[in-house]
Amino acid sequence: MRPVCMTRQGAVRGDISADGTASFLGIPYAAPPFGPLRFRPPAPPRAWRGTRDATAYGPTPPKAPYAPPFDALLPETTIPGEDCLNLNVWTPSPGPGDRLPVMVWLYGGAFANGTASTSAYDGSAFARDGVVFVSLNYRIGTDGFLHLDGVPDNRGLLDQVAGLEWVRDNIANFGGDPDRVTLFGESAGAMSIGVLLADARARGLFHRAILQSGAAHHFLRPASARRITARMAEKLAVAPEADAFAAVPLDRLLAAQAELRGEIGARPDPAVWGEAALNAMPFEPVTEGLALPDPDSGVDLLVGSNREEYRLFLVPTGRLHLLPEAKLRATAEAYGLDPDEALPVYRDARPGAGPGELFDALVTDWFYRIPAIRLAESVPGSYVYEFARRSSAYDGQLGACHAGELAYVFDRLDDPGYAPVIGEDPAQAVADAMHGAWVAFAETGDPGWPAYDRGDRTTMIFDDVLPGPVDDPRGAERALWEGVR
Repeated sequence: MRPVCMTRQGAVRGDISADGTASFLGIPYAAPPFGPLRFRPPAPPRAWRGTRDATAYGPTPPKAPYAPPFDALLPETTIPGEDCLNLNVWTPSPGPGDRLPVMVWLYGGAFANGTASTSAYDGSAFARDGVVFVSLNYRIGTDGFLHLDGVPDNRGLLDQVAGLEWVRDNIANFGGDPDRVTLFGESAGAMSIGVLLADARARGLFHRAILQSGAAHHFLRPASARRITARMAEKLAVAPEADAFAAVPLDRLLAAQAELRGEIGARPDPAVWGEAALNAMPFEPVTEGLALPDPDSGVDLLVGSNREEYRLFLVPTGRLHLLPEAKLRATAEAYGLDPDEALPVYRDARPGAGPGELFDALVTDWFYRIPAIRLAESVPGSYVYEFARRSSAYDGQLGACHAGELAYVFDRLDDPGYAPVIGEDPAQAVADAMHGAWVAFAETGDPGWPAYDRGDRTTMIFDDVLPGPVDDPRGAERALWEGVR
């Protein structure tokens, strides 16, 4: 018999898998964000009569497709429909009674792509291992993050808060413990958590957090956000106002979003784009500045990055072996480092490396590793990891790149959506270790290795070659960023 669970809006009927875990898909946690609710905070969903079918993924938030070759590397699902603020639940124990740990997933995609309505983020493995797993869709791009006068900023973050409130109010009926919620995400999802950790609106809605390849350092200050809005309005020939943007046909709006990202990459001028010039993300949380969480926030943290994050953006495009030394030096300088002092340190650890390989190491540190370390330093007792298992894709050149850990965290090495990134010989032992650590952290707050401190700087390395905890990996490179990032 298919399982039925109650929510505050009504009953939902899910499905049972062969292993006995239950799934409930496409449950609305907020009203459709269109019409009079366009660019507004999420509103409560309408109640329904009877039992709602919850056996198919719900609509996805509006987004433009990834540009080639990333559209093939990071395949996305698009499901039309306005009721896109929905979530999915996997549970080993549908119904009230048990109080199992809960994990809530936020997808990445540079705040312009991504969806929870995809098999890649199927939570079956978490449910199999005793966790109630939730994934939620949130607004991205213009609808979620473009600054518009007269409406709230960071509407995508407000969606995430609304989803967490739904979990607080309903998850006990799916076997979960609303007082033991772990919020986790990757890339933009992790960057969202980095902001929510210091946001009073999210306080008490989650108790542990895992941040994969993203922390608290990526945001737009209001002046930069206004510049980007002005350019977007200019492209669309509309006033920089919410009502004017709402009148633009969605296909035209999404095309302009994609063009905007390309313009930043082609001309990364801080005078034009502000903070977005360095990370090429025009859609980001808008805040006044870096806000690290209170050391006494009560939220346990597990944070980390992948060893060769930026290869995802260099290898498929052919830039790894074409990038000139001048670009490497200019980037180091733009990041606040002295190229003559910093680049020899990176070269010493990589004999024979060309400018592209050094660029990957430099940008990986600035974009991902150092922000993770700063977050861990700000909250005593945090745990730090590094994913180092190299992919066989692109003749092994893709390495331990951005998004390379996802199949391992979700224990879904056989999902075809992950194949372009993880290659043909993924390591199940690494999935067992990484997925197991995530589950242990959600259950107990301890993933299984010593916490990070400024003395030992213990970092868990996930790899099938010499895996395990290491003290201060690449410490000389880390030291370059003291007082810089």
